[in-house]
Amino acid sequence: MLIFTYFHHPIFYENSRYVLFVHLVINDVFELSVSMTMHIWNVVKSFMLVPVCYAMFILASNTTLNTPLNLALMSLERYIAICYPLRHSQICSLQRTYIAIGLIWIVGIIPSITDLFIVLAVEQLSFFSTSVYCIRESFYRTSYQTKIKTAIMSVYLTVVWLVIVCTYLRIMFAARSASSSEKTSAKKARNTILLHGLQLLLAMLTYIPPFTDLFLVGIPREMFLDLDFVRYYLVYIVPRVLSPVIYGLREENFRKHLKSHMPCFQKRVTTMIKL
Repeated sequence: MLIFTYFHHPIFYENSRYVLFVHLVINDVFELSVSMTMHIWNVVKSFMLVPVCYAMFILASNTTLNTPLNLALMSLERYIAICYPLRHSQICSLQRTYIAIGLIWIVGIIPSITDLFIVLAVEQLSFFSTSVYCIRESFYRTSYQTKIKTAIMSVYLTVVWLVIVCTYLRIMFAARSASSSEKTSAKKARNTILLHGLQLLLAMLTYIPPFTDLFLVGIPREMFLDLDFVRYYLVYIVPRVLSPVIYGLREENFRKHLKSHMPCFQKRVTTMIKL
């Protein structure tokens, strides 16, 4: 519904804020679709051809990393809108917004491409005609890959948290010296960045499965599959469904146009018939 609303109202096309938001929604749709397909396939079939698995893995990994980077850009956009309102249209132009989105995808694909190069250097080409259990660890061939992944994720999340915290503090300081009308906008922007922090916390649940796996060792396979599904639902699906919906319903323009497409929110018209 959020994507449908965006593409049916041209007013959203010309604002970098809405472009970044709908990119977050579309990115999460891809992430959920691919990861859900991989999860169901692993439960039903267990093994998948290496090229198919790796293509799906690249898309799932890329979209997972895109979420925190997109949230950082959304926080920066709000910071510029409040602290540099006269230059906002120039700095956050549509062209620069699309370039930033392209850079997000390029940066997000780096870890997956790194793993692919290592596999190509270590394995024979015949490996790509075999089937594997489709998880990231199936492509680990050196002990350095785990360390590289940990280092990259640490850098990504540290940078994103610094951006969110710094933009929040700068907007809070700007609100103190602003006029009464500007304080209202600054307060809304500050609350928006707090919401981005909440979204990031929900997105970070994706990184806890390696720790929860320790508690699932040694249990029967039937119980493991049930617990694994519950964990997948709570860690992957719920946060990525809630965060864009909360943000979309909170935004006034999006909420107004979204309601116009939902019959349950439309006013009923009663016709009086005189007999």
